[in-house]
Amino acid sequence: MGSERVLLGITGSAAAFKGVMLASLLRKEGVHVDGVITRAGLEFVTETQLACVTGRPVYSSLFPGEPGDSVPHITLTDSIDLMAVVPATADFLARASCGLADDLLSSCFLACSAPVLMAPSMNSRMWGNPATIENVRRLEGRGVRFAGPVTGKLACGTSGPGRLMEPDGILSLCMEILRSRS
Repeated sequence: MGSERVLLGITGSAAAFKGVMLASLLRKEGVHVDGVITRAGLEFVTETQLACVTGRPVYSSLFPGEPGDSVPHITLTDSIDLMAVVPATADFLARASCGLADDLLSSCFLACSAPVLMAPSMNSRMWGNPATIENVRRLEGRGVRFAGPVTGKLACGTSGPGRLMEPDGILSLCMEILRSRS
């Protein structure tokens, strides 16, 4: 342990701050964390917040910064040991299950050959919707592992299934996956 690399994706959820917390916990474990934040994720957390806890650049654009620069979704997924999407919204689950690749995070998902862990976060009605259930089953069938969600208080003020697991629980699953690859 100590040279593992995790690509952490953060999507647009009120629980996005927990993705930043997970990045901090992973770094304390000696894991190198590269961060990707979706456009909707940037409504909740900033690249600067994530860069401060990872000590590394954070990415949000599908396109290289300059002509001739490397292609981000390929270079970010080279040699990673785990891709974690925390939180994973209903939108991201749907797009990933269909193989859409119209932003950096979904393109990284399609280019990734490492294990993938997704930690869903959404309203109970969204989590229980047949489309979401089908998307999760499809992703599980392709080897994606899931961390939660759990039942609890939701951002909308109601309670039920759909709450993002706490970062320490997600960390445990990440470390389990990383240890199994050693």
